[in-house]
Amino acid sequence: MKQKKELIVLVLLLLTAGSIWFFYFDHDRPVVTADAGSSAQNPKLLQVENPSLHIDPVERARKTEYKSGGRNIFSRELPPPPPPKHPKPEPITPVVPQVVEPPKVSPLPVKFFGFGTIPNGTARVAFFTDGEDVYVVGEGELLLNRFRIIRIGNSNLEYEEVSNGLRGIANLEEQGGPPAP
Repeated sequence: MKQKKELIVLVLLLLTAGSIWFFYFDHDRPVVTADAGSSAQNPKLLQVENPSLHIDPVERARKTEYKSGGRNIFSRELPPPPPPKHPKPEPITPVVPQVVEPPKVSPLPVKFFGFGTIPNGTARVAFFTDGEDVYVVGEGELLLNRFRIIRIGNSNLEYEEVSNGLRGIANLEEQGGPPAP
């Protein structure tokens, strides 16, 4: 049984190879070989209106004289660099330094009253209030969509104004405790 299957596969492969050979090679086409004598027997003439020689451009080319640029064209060495041109020195006018004040960072519109750490991580969060609402913001987050909190320290925090990239520092403001009885 195994030999019968192998024989069927062999016959199918031979039929496939024979059909590819038959369709790949075109048997009706004549074989063409290169013949050097055929082009010499049928010369093609150029279509030129006046076949005479143009002597004027040939004479101009003969009279052209080579003018060297200072370099030997048969040598690989580079020519020496041209001497540097020294421009006339311009008179130096004294520049008066202008004092430009750096732009000021706008202060936070809320009060920074505390910070804490998240128990399951090490990220610090800061607590802000505007009198009524309390905002809890972590490092790298935005406060009021205007200020990015850069770093939260023990006594202050660094922030950056998103619109202009200026940085500022807000100090921790202590709140008064409840009145003593």
